[in-house]
Amino acid sequence: MAKGGFRGGMPGGMNQAAMMKQAQRLQQEMIRMQQEQESKTFTAKAGGGMVSATVSGKHELVDLQINPEAVDPDDVEMLQDMILAAVNEAMRTADAEAANNMSRLTGGMNLGGLF
Repeated sequence: MAKGGFRGGMPGGMNQAAMMKQAQRLQQEMIRMQQEQESKTFTAKAGGGMVSATVSGKHELVDLQINPEAVDPDDVEMLQDMILAAVNEAMRTADAEAANNMSRLTGGMNLGGLF
């Protein structure tokens, strides 16, 4: 062991109690942001606006609008593809906003499931 031994404490002079308070504040802010995210809705369109899907921040489909002109009994597959595209894009938009908010909160640090 080096002369003087291990002094404990945290790098940069931050003691354990201060670090715990900071972690608790971060966790509370993350919970607040998650609740805010879950209350939002995200809308995307596909097929030139023929299909519009709205999802909540909880990843639930809350609205689906289909322009009657998009309904072709001879091409149901195209309508299905447009619905999937709109729903998936709305989900990606929700995920991107959540990731952006988390990155702002953590300063870009990857906390990897710490909270």
